Order: sequence, then C-alpha cells, then structure tokens
Amino acid sequence: MINLLSNLKISVPDKIYLKDPESSKLGKRIIEHSILLIDDIGFDSFTFKKLGVKIGSNESSIYRYFESKHKLLLYLTSWYWAWVEYQLVFATFNMPNPKEQLFKAIEVVTKTIKEDVTFSHINEVVLNRIIINEYSKSYLTKEVDSENKEGYFVVYKRLIKRLRDMIININPNYKFALSLASTIVEGALHQHFLKEHFISITDCNYDVTPTDFFKELTINAISN
Repeated sequence: MINLLSNLKISVPDKIYLKDPESSKLGKRIIEHSILLIDDIGFDSFTFKKLGVKIGSNESSIYRYFESKHKLLLYLTSWYWAWVEYQLVFATFNMPNPKEQLFKAIEVVTKTIKEDVTFSHINEVVLNRIIINEYSKSYLTKEVDSENKEGYFVVYKRLIKRLRDMIININPNYKFALSLASTIVEGALHQHFLKEHFISITDCNYDVTPTDFFKELTINAISN
C-alpha cells in the first residue's frame, strides 16, 4: 500500500505560492521546518528570518516560494485539508451502506491524527496541532473574501461538501446538511483544543473522543 501511494501528490491551489515547494529539496525543507517551528513558537512569533536560520538558508530564498507567512499558513492548511480529503475518499470508497460511509467519514475528519509515512517531509501529527491551534488565523483576516474568490479555500470547502453529500444520502429532507458538515469539521478542531486546554468545559477526554460526540450528534440530528 505504501508503494501504491508513494507517487501521490497532494494538490494545493497554485495561487497560494510563488513556486511550488514540492518541486525542490529546499521547498520541502521550508515546509518541513516551518511546521516544526510554528508548532514550537506559535504562528504569531514565527518569521521567515527565524525559519531561514533553522534551515540554513537566506530569508530571501523563502520569499521565492511564499510572499508572506500568511500565504505559507494558507499552504499548510490547504495541504492538511487535501490530505484529510484523500483519506476520506480512500476510506469510504465503495462502501454501500450510507450510514457506515458517513460514520467512517466522520471518523476521518474528527480522529486523533497519526503520522503518514507516505509524506516523509511532513509530520502530520505536528501539522494537526497547528491546524487545531492556528487554522482560524488563515481566514480571520480582512482579505478573506478576496482570497476566497481566488480559490484559496477550495479544498476545505470541497471536503465539507463531500460530507454534506453523505448526510443528504441518508436523509435527503434534512435542511441543514451544509451547516452540520461544517460544524463537524470545525467543531472537531475545537473539541480537540478543549480536550487539551479546557477539559472542564467539554465531555471529550481520553475515554470519550470527539468522534464519539460527532457521530451521536449527527445521527440524532438527521434522524429527526
């Protein structure tokens, strides 16, 4: 299976970057070490100068790939959602039972992440922590509407619409399929955050997972 997926390339909207980081060893090192550095010091403290020191390269060389650290964050988040989408499609392909298919999809988008050896330069476990802690910073900006028109969030929206379609496949009359789908995806990030930092205001813990919560929430909502 590893050999089968070894040539898989996760596609990110090309307007996000100036030069595809997957096209060179330096680009891959920029991605690899930006993930580790953002996880270590946080996105607000992260700079290309600090990243350049980490990878032993000039700050200017990083700007050849991304025009700003915001664009780099957009790249990382788009890559993450595209990776989740490929896992969802692979896990649910050819499942004839609609409920089982939906539950498997919910598992994929809400589970605790494990490292994927298919992509040696990206630590998905660490990237997941960044998504949980920093994802909102990629779209809570003044430029969000123009960036949305440019297609920067197309992968994220496509993932939610896949989940929407599975919900409708079970109950075509359910009126809030998109809202429920986006709540599952966004809510999973929030519940994972609460589980780590505000345990007193969530029922999720080491015994009850966000997956458990969103499966029950979903089936109760669409069965009424």
